[in-house]
Amino acid sequence: MNENLKSNELKNGLKYRNKPSRFLKPGRFVDFLLSIIGLLILLPVLLVIMLCIPLDSRGGIFFLQTRVGKGGKDFRLIKFRTMARGADKLGDLTVGSRDSRITRFGYFLRRFKLDELPQLINVLIGDMSLVGPRPELRKYVEMYTEEQKKVLTVRPGLTDYASIEYVNENELLGLSANPEKTYTEEVMPAKIQLNMRFINDPTTSTYLKILYITLFRVFNNKPQ
Repeated sequence: MNENLKSNELKNGLKYRNKPSRFLKPGRFVDFLLSIIGLLILLPVLLVIMLCIPLDSRGGIFFLQTRVGKGGKDFRLIKFRTMARGADKLGDLTVGSRDSRITRFGYFLRRFKLDELPQLINVLIGDMSLVGPRPELRKYVEMYTEEQKKVLTVRPGLTDYASIEYVNENELLGLSANPEKTYTEEVMPAKIQLNMRFINDPTTSTYLKILYITLFRVFNNKPQ
């Protein structure tokens, strides 16, 4: 695991290096506008998903979880439910794409990241941005070093370089004998370093590049 992560870090340093730009990252208005457009365009898809979830398994349609946002403030992250009811009580990390807690329809939603679509509502109301560090649970944030806490100076996002590189994070953790330790000691620090790349270069070109690469990776992501 260590050698793989170090190799990833080296490749990331080359892959995600950006040239300086005078165009700053789009502001709150752009996030607000794009989230509205996204919700309107995706409305038929959202309605179908909302119908299929309760038909596939017992429980609610949405999964709400407290995450840490900008300035260290808590907010409620919205996702479509992809696990059996009460599965979150058995652990916070999802290990492997075939985690027994994941429902049949939930597996499909996770493969194409469709379970994340309700977070457009989080973007709309200002909890999140389209691009930014993925928000963490409080217990993981409390492990941050002072330097790592820099990720809390910006709004968390739907995607960024770390989300792209670790699109199959669950499968990676599934290979570990101790997923919790692997996540906190290897994966999380590596992801935070990738978070910093966008925070240190918050340009329009980078913003659009991340959105484009995310869509490309999601729809070309092969099941494990």
